[in-house]
Amino acid sequence: MTAATDGIDLTGLTAGPAQTWGAVRLVPLLRPIPITDLRLHACLYDPDELSIVHTGPCTAYLSYIPHAFVATWTTDTTPAAAYGTQLRDSVDTGAPTGIRLAFRRRLARREDRQRLRFLPLHLAMEGYLALQFGGPPIAWQEWTRHAVTRGLSPRVEASYTGASIAGLDDALRVFEIHPDQCGMVLYVADALAATFVVPHPDDYRALHPTLLQDFYGELLFHYTHLYPAVPDFTPRLDDTRIASVADLRAQLAQVGADWTAFHALMADGLLAAERLTVTPVQRMGRFTLARFLPAFNPEAESHIGETITDEAGQLAYLKTFRLSAAQTRRGHLLSQLAANDWDLDATATALGTDRDGLVQRLDRAGFGHLLRPGIIDACRKRARELRSRATKAGPMK
Repeated sequence: MTAATDGIDLTGLTAGPAQTWGAVRLVPLLRPIPITDLRLHACLYDPDELSIVHTGPCTAYLSYIPHAFVATWTTDTTPAAAYGTQLRDSVDTGAPTGIRLAFRRRLARREDRQRLRFLPLHLAMEGYLALQFGGPPIAWQEWTRHAVTRGLSPRVEASYTGASIAGLDDALRVFEIHPDQCGMVLYVADALAATFVVPHPDDYRALHPTLLQDFYGELLFHYTHLYPAVPDFTPRLDDTRIASVADLRAQLAQVGADWTAFHALMADGLLAAERLTVTPVQRMGRFTLARFLPAFNPEAESHIGETITDEAGQLAYLKTFRLSAAQTRRGHLLSQLAANDWDLDATATALGTDRDGLVQRLDRAGFGHLLRPGIIDACRKRARELRSRATKAGPMK
């Protein structure tokens, strides 16, 4: 059962002082009271394998998957250990052995009563790829037989691994991890790139290196090359107002409050996003694993992601992916088509354009193969005729 909400609630988490490295700015998220009855750890896969996940009787999700997350929880709120830690020898410092799996069952699979394996970010991306996946609900004459019978299969989206983001590997290596850190907000050229939250500081320390294996949007890949460095915001204290230790504490508290307010402003595209559609995926005791999709507003940032929240709505886990402008436009087009039963004329009216304008937008977005060739050819012919008449008419005087 889906639900709508406005923005992501980070109640229980506090933004710490940012650290910068080149174009990368990382804001640590601190949790004074960690969540102890839910723990996460990474389950490594073979780096040379391409994974195929069967998501339904006739559908599959194909992607490179470097690791999965395994969540363990207790049902009586007693502390839970991260799965695997209680089984390894204290003197064993080597990395856990990878598991060779080529075919997997579902993106989120319960392995026993109190352990769930899910694929981070892939759960959210599969929700985006499945957007209006079935195609036209009515066999309008403009759509091809392929569109009516097979829908949008296959849907393909590209992304970059963290290793491709210039400077990210160095930044993750040199950034300080705070004692209470349970997450981070990653900015590239001061554009919100990703958010990562886990229940416990020990989980974050174990999963911090996996940020380099996650995938990121095209915008961030280019930003690190276009903007080699971002300014470092250094807080300044007013020494004229410090006459005692209490005054110093007050100044430091004000600096912390100012930084928290500034971080909330920088992350406004996610924290205050309008009409997020949240879909529950799996119940885990008192916790719920869910994924969310944005409103696909072409004029605003769009983030997809997944969350784990408790019965009171407190955030225990969060992972987000920023869609590119092209991916947002594709989501917007599909949403408008679905809202108008895939009727081209009604959708064009809703988008403030005409039929030819909508056909051109669908073609540029990569959905041209769903339309009959004659529809696109006629649209292109009319566009050429308009350009020809405009050229012959000459410039307006």
